[in-house]
Amino acid sequence: MSVGKSIFVGFQHVLAMDLFIPPIILAGLLSFSVADSALLIQMTFIACGIATIIQAGFAMKLPVMQGPSFVPLSALAAIGTTSGMGAMIGSLIPGALLIALLGYPLKIFSKVVRKFIPPIVAGTVIVVVGFSLMPTAINSIYSAEGSFNTNIFIAFVTVAVLISSMYIGEKAKTKWKHIKVASVILALGIGTIVASFFGMVDFSSVRDAAWFAMPSIFALGTPTFELDAILIMLAIYFIIMIETTGTWFTVGNVTEEKLDDKRLNGGAFGEGLGCFAGSFFGGTPVTGYSTNAGIIAITGVKSRKPIIAGGVFLLMFGMMPKLMTVIASIPPVVISSVFAIICVVIMMNGFKVVKQAPFTERNMLVIGIPIMLALFAVLMPADILYGLPSIVTYFVSSGIAIGAIAALILNLVLPEKKEDTGLAPKLNVN
Repeated sequence: MSVGKSIFVGFQHVLAMDLFIPPIILAGLLSFSVADSALLIQMTFIACGIATIIQAGFAMKLPVMQGPSFVPLSALAAIGTTSGMGAMIGSLIPGALLIALLGYPLKIFSKVVRKFIPPIVAGTVIVVVGFSLMPTAINSIYSAEGSFNTNIFIAFVTVAVLISSMYIGEKAKTKWKHIKVASVILALGIGTIVASFFGMVDFSSVRDAAWFAMPSIFALGTPTFELDAILIMLAIYFIIMIETTGTWFTVGNVTEEKLDDKRLNGGAFGEGLGCFAGSFFGGTPVTGYSTNAGIIAITGVKSRKPIIAGGVFLLMFGMMPKLMTVIASIPPVVISSVFAIICVVIMMNGFKVVKQAPFTERNMLVIGIPIMLALFAVLMPADILYGLPSIVTYFVSSGIAIGAIAALILNLVLPEKKEDTGLAPKLNVN
């Protein structure tokens, strides 16, 4: 493939990622200023660029784009608010190294995947991600600055633009089909314009931001290592690996490449190494983005070169603070409205994975109980939550962690009849 075509297709992959959503949500949960939010987004872009180049270029050697995961947001916010940014960054490092070691030199990650992650578990985890994050998105719309009526109106317009763009892009057979790729950008842009009429947009900080800046190591805080925070992130990393494994199977199917033990172990090594490198910049843990598998299917381009080019683009964008400040200045109500629809998409894609398993009474329990426990954690009153020991607080703050671990345990301990058995996981969402 030519360099020019690789650059063009790689840029298209980056546009389809929407990878600024997780860091801006995390920044909101941590009550960051616009400047600090822009810095977190900047560092996330750089971390994802490095991780993508590692994964596609040297580790798994499949066209897998790496982006920030939604899974650890609640747990990271709990650690950051109770123990500080240093503890939050320090909690990312041990788990990343462990994931890399499970891939190489231990080479046991592939065995774990074959044994513990059937589609009913992978799909339930994805459903739990959507269910657990949805209350955060909705509460953020209610609590955003401005009157309730104004926020609801802005949210309605933003969501209407997003849904319309997705629907038109899905149904159109002409040049309008590409509108789906730009649907999130269109929704954020139009939502921001509407919010500006109500005096909710302030781009004054963009003027003072630099056009170019080299990344700084530990710009958000020097890592400190607290056992409670490290333990909860170890559990979160395992859940992220369930999420990303489904993406690998999707990419393998689209590219017609066999996902053998060597590639699975290489993927774990690349994922861990990418997360480890990202922790130096303060970015959230990375995961494989399944949306890019859709781009591969649409374009028919199965080469790794565009993905590596996309990783270079992410690095370049991460060195442009002015662009990051523009993103950080988008009103929270607009971001939360898009985030709410993303939660719906995540949840429904989880059900698409789950349906590969027979809908027996046993499987209904494996699916339903983790969802219930996740909501139990998400809806726990704050006065009860913060009265618990630190490690329990971190753990319960993440309904995703509770739901995912419950799915794993229930799938192992509940008696399984022959007709309950599913197939290998093939689909995933981020």
